Amino acid sequence: MKPRYITDKKGRKVSVVLPVREYEKMLEDLEELEDIKLYDEVKAKKEPAIPIEKAFKIIESRRKRKK
Repeated sequence: MKPRYITDKKGRKVSVVLPVREYEKMLEDLEELEDIKLYDEVKAKKEPAIPIEKAFKIIESRRKRKK
């Protein structure tokens, strides 16, 4: 990753400029990490297993609430 920085008059970094491809990859990685985090949260509750279709619905509803 080769970011470019935008600085203020005092030379402090205030923004980052990334190529679109790198930005999109970063967003994909963050989504994957969120999925892993949700999986870990559910696993830690030690609740009984549920069908995968139901699990996906739960995950999607949680995602929508966070937006």
